[in-house]
This record gives sequence, structure tokens and C-alpha cells, in this order.
Amino acid sequence: MKRMFPGMLLLAVLTVLPLSAKAGVDVGVHIGIPLPPPIVFSVPPVTIVIPETYIYAVPDVPHDLFFYGGFWWRPWEGRWYRSPRYDKGWAYYQGVPAFYRHVPPAWRDDYRNRRWKGHPWNRHRVPASQLPRNWRGWERDKHWEKQQHWGVPAMKTPRGAPPPHRSVQPPARPEHPDMRGPKPRPEPRAMNRPPHEPKPHGSERWGYGHQGEKHGNGKGEGGKGHGRGHGNGDR
Repeated sequence: MKRMFPGMLLLAVLTVLPLSAKAGVDVGVHIGIPLPPPIVFSVPPVTIVIPETYIYAVPDVPHDLFFYGGFWWRPWEGRWYRSPRYDKGWAYYQGVPAFYRHVPPAWRDDYRNRRWKGHPWNRHRVPASQLPRNWRGWERDKHWEKQQHWGVPAMKTPRGAPPPHRSVQPPARPEHPDMRGPKPRPEPRAMNRPPHEPKPHGSERWGYGHQGEKHGNGKGEGGKGHGRGHGNGDR
């Protein structure tokens, strides 16, 4: 029994030392970093969604308090802290969260003026109790983008619409002479007038009939009817 006691004591010391060393490291990381005081709310806070983001801000308190990615965030004395709840449980967060670069410095002024980037802003007020169970689905389904573009419908450009300053017109077609006006209608033809009057030629020009050509010697009955082109008929 006496021989076993020193071995058991040595085993106990080796077991306790690593735990003490690990605890000392964890505590040492946060030594000297104070935690922010709690924000007291008489009623649960109401948030607004910052346009063009899925960041929620509490406008009715003098301190910056945001909800993003399932956590509540707040800066205090140059440091950032986060918590799963808005009123307690704050833990130090090393560095500046990435979402904060999308928060305009004058967002509170825009909230009071009800304008965003010069456009009317119909602000959406969201109770804090709805965020933990809805934030992920709203972001996945682009919920606030479908709500009149975060309440700023003037910032949304209709799909497929050409820019307002650009107008597209077809080029002017050259005017064809036949397209300048209606063509004049031709005069109606006389009913008794043949469509074509051939010019007289040959014997018909001088009044010779076919019968004169048939009796070319000028003798007999047909000879008297010929003109001056046949001299034998006069003799």
C-alpha cells in the first residue's frame, strides 16, 4: 500500500497540470479587456433593415446595435462584442466584423429624414423577436429586395427597360420616286377610237385601195378608180 501511494500521487499531479495550464491560457487571452455594460430595454427593441443589405439596426437607442448572421453586435470603447441576445451575454470579438463596412456612417440621419441616397424611404420596422428564426430564410429568398427594393422603389430599374436618356429609332429610309405621292390616273380611252392607229404607208398613204392593186394596168372598171401613180389608166 505504501509503495502504491507515491505512484498515485504522481499520476494525480500529471493529470492536473495540463488542465491548469490550459485554463491559464484561456483566461490570459481576455485578461484586461472589459465587457460592455448591458443595454436596458423596457420593451423588446424594434429594428430596421438597412437598404441593399441584410443588416438590421436598432434606431431607437443612442448606442450602435446591429443584428447580422445570427448574432447581435455592438462596438464599445474601440472594441467589438457579440452575443446571441441583445441585452446580455456579450463576448469580445477580435477585429471589426466584415459586415460593418456596408453600414453607412450617416444611416441614422437617413432614418430620421426618411430618405435613402436622395430617394423616399419607406422604412421596414422589424421586431427583434422575429430575427433569430427568420434572418436566414429572408436572406436566402431575397425577401427585402422583393419588398419594393428595401422600401426604396425609386432605386429599382425595371428589367429589360432601356436607359431613359437613350432612345433607339430606326434609320430613315430613302424616299423612292414612286413613293412620293399617288400616281396620276391615265385618261380613259374613247370607246370608238382603236387602241393603236398605225401610220399610213405604201399605197394606203396616197389613197390606193386594194382593188387598184388588183387591177394594176388601169383598164376596165378598176382603172378609173386609181390615182396619179398609174399613168396608163388615163391614156
